[in-house]
Amino acid sequence: MTAPQEPIEPTLGALPEDDLQTELNTLRAELESVQAALQAQQEQVLRAMAEAENVRRRAQEDVSKARKFSIESFAEGMVPVKDSLEAALAQADQTVETLREGVEMTLKQLTNAFERNLLKEIAPVQGDKFDPHQHQAISSVPAAQPANTVVQVLQKGYAIADRTLRPALVVVSAGQ
Repeated sequence: MTAPQEPIEPTLGALPEDDLQTELNTLRAELESVQAALQAQQEQVLRAMAEAENVRRRAQEDVSKARKFSIESFAEGMVPVKDSLEAALAQADQTVETLREGVEMTLKQLTNAFERNLLKEIAPVQGDKFDPHQHQAISSVPAAQPANTVVQVLQKGYAIADRTLRPALVVVSAGQ
């Protein structure tokens, strides 16, 4: 049988007790400092996350409002056009000339509303080069002009800003 061993106590060296207490106090102060810094960092992270969520939510609301009211300006331009058309139809005894004048004024209102809202006509002329981004070829016919050029416009197209809303319907030359 072996003799029972006595527990080994950790020793911190030959430091006097006052030095040990000072070292312990220093370590506690460092620990408290690190814990305070960690807590401050955690609070900053939480604030940043909350701010990011608020920005995301505000952006979603802005997009929603933009979708909902994006046509508002265009609609404001269309209301007078509708009013003019209704007024023209309400006139019982009109001459062809007064009806034509009213239609021309209404067309001018419509054109102004289109311009204010960046809605532009795509109206190629005969001989223009065919552009598949703005034109839709309905057919190709033999013609005296170069191939892939517009022979005839069947219907104007429209673009909003730089985006084609409806391509112009055209007949294209197949060459000779």
